[in-house]
Amino acid sequence: MPSETYLVLRVPRLQRDDPFGKPSAHSQVFKGAADARPTSPDAAAPPDSSAYRLDLETLDGREYRQLLTRDTEVCAIARPTTPLRLIRPVAQALDGPGTGPHDPDGATWGLSATGALTSPYTGRGICVAILDTGIDADHEAFRSGGLELVQRDFTGEGNGDRDGHGTHVAATVFGRAVGGRRIGVAPGVSRALIGKVIGQGTGATTQSLIEAIRWATDAGARIVNLSLGFDFPGLVRFWIEHDMPAELATSRALEDYRDTLRLFDKLALLIAAQSAEQRRTGQGPGALLVAAAGNESRRDLQADYRIAVAPPAAADGFVSVGALATAGAPHDRLAVASFSNLRPMVCAPGVGICSAQTHGGLVRRSGTSMASPHVAGLAALWAERQERQYGTLRISTLAAQIEGRADRERLAQPADPADIGAGLVCAPQD
Repeated sequence: MPSETYLVLRVPRLQRDDPFGKPSAHSQVFKGAADARPTSPDAAAPPDSSAYRLDLETLDGREYRQLLTRDTEVCAIARPTTPLRLIRPVAQALDGPGTGPHDPDGATWGLSATGALTSPYTGRGICVAILDTGIDADHEAFRSGGLELVQRDFTGEGNGDRDGHGTHVAATVFGRAVGGRRIGVAPGVSRALIGKVIGQGTGATTQSLIEAIRWATDAGARIVNLSLGFDFPGLVRFWIEHDMPAELATSRALEDYRDTLRLFDKLALLIAAQSAEQRRTGQGPGALLVAAAGNESRRDLQADYRIAVAPPAAADGFVSVGALATAGAPHDRLAVASFSNLRPMVCAPGVGICSAQTHGGLVRRSGTSMASPHVAGLAALWAERQERQYGTLRISTLAAQIEGRADRERLAQPADPADIGAGLVCAPQD
């Protein structure tokens, strides 16, 4: 096995004189939120609130096996350049500029279907993060209501949103009214972290996404929305196009899939553990990770043409979100969208969703990328409810509320649990 570069996730052994241990001679250490650039190989990561460390290491086969079997600090190893792509919207008949036939006067249909319109909560005091293509900060949806946007570019292309995907997603979570029409599930959110992880010429990788998640959680996000995923079929095609036999290409892509899934599994568990420790010490409760399930299924072509949820949404500890379509008000005959991937944890409105578009105005788009921000916004409402009633926020309780209060009764029957998970996520009403 030739030498390759890997991303190594570690939980350092806590020692009084050297709280984060010493990296190996062939590693580069990543500091975390304040500075994601590598330090010198001999420098140890400085103490901070993080419970884990990310190292870039060049390993041959023997060193790789030794890390997995002998280094007790190592949680997971994966290739840092494994590509994660934007979960692109899927063209649907309801898509287009402006509002649509299912949008009631004064709000978009997703807000009505989830009960966000009648909830006494708006997400006030909750910090959320959107890891996407950036944001059009000059849009009307983000210019009022005392909203603070904190932007960070992980692509090298600079802040802003040239694609429009991130702007649409962000406005569904916390956007203010546009032209008198409510589009945001949690318009009371006053601070939002915008991590640009995908640019026009730059895609996300395992490494860049983990750096962005760490930045968001260290910077105070209580809810993090991710509308991107591992492209397994695309990675197989990539290796085949680079003259690799189909069997070998599939094996290589499967190895990357497995390692990436394990890495995100461990990351989510570490964030959960960090949340419990921070809550105990009064430093903050950590973050709920919400991710789109993906749009690769094609139930409209064949009933069993259903693709499983991919990382990061497939990882343990992430709230994976499928997409629903409506037959119209009162939205009591919701059905799984034909493109929505299999085995999400919950589902939310995701077809013909009206939200902000770059350079102003509104546009309707469809996809699990449109469903996921509904759940992120609803999580902000539940989080505000927790803080009002109990004076604190527990992420484990928040995840349980999102799943436990989901509704299956409003879904058209028969509804396969593998398609809808716990059902439609709903807003708190008391």
